[in-house]
Amino acid sequence: MLGVSPSTLRSWERRLGYPQPRRTPGNHRQYELSDIETLREALRETNNISSAVEVAQRRGRGPASPARLLAAFDRFDEAGADRELEESLAVRTLERTLQEVLLPALEAAADRPAGDAELEYACRWATGWLHGARRLAPPASRREGVLLLDSGPALRLEAVHAQALELCLRRAGFRVLLLSAGIADRRFGAALRALRPSAVVLCGSEPRLDVLGEPLRRALRANDASAFAYRAARLVTGSQAMPHLGTSPGTATKHLLAALAND
Repeated sequence: MLGVSPSTLRSWERRLGYPQPRRTPGNHRQYELSDIETLREALRETNNISSAVEVAQRRGRGPASPARLLAAFDRFDEAGADRELEESLAVRTLERTLQEVLLPALEAAADRPAGDAELEYACRWATGWLHGARRLAPPASRREGVLLLDSGPALRLEAVHAQALELCLRRAGFRVLLLSAGIADRRFGAALRALRPSAVVLCGSEPRLDVLGEPLRRALRANDASAFAYRAARLVTGSQAMPHLGTSPGTATKHLLAALAND
């Protein structure tokens, strides 16, 4: 994390008194992740270890990070996870908190070969947190409606990404409806009539999204709506690839705003 050898880290401890590790019963050093992250950020700012230690000691615990949120998930620590995002929101916008803390922590959890219980807990916690944040979003201020169609398991990373995109789109002023792509085609009618979408965004990676159903195609034509893909979703058959909005909710929101402005 710091780009230095263990002996260099020990010499900083002796000469400068920072970072100060705990000792295990076997006398091994254990460093607080927050100390290392704070020192790393200070080194980036100062490029001098003496100045960096002074800054790190003055600053103390740095802003919330994916590593600290992941550690809270691994402890099944709801209060700790709440605290990490509250601290992040004190110094970051909600959109940056999603992209720089919450989603990277979930991606780190999903990348591990084991830890299914921790990942499910993290996704459940994130779903609840996003639901609370969505209720605080301002009313829609734009005429365009956006239909998000999600596929795949509900308690996995892609589903949380779809919910994060929904929140960002709502905060951008869109009318948004998030539905499962597994709903029978004939059941989409009432939702489409209520929303009158200007855009349909496919989320997830299940084969169900490979080809748009004919009722949905007719609805797109009737509303002069455009179809887009987000993250893992791809239109893999047909003559044209579906425009892709990117892999993060903030980027996807910006691309959708630009695409609809050009229509």
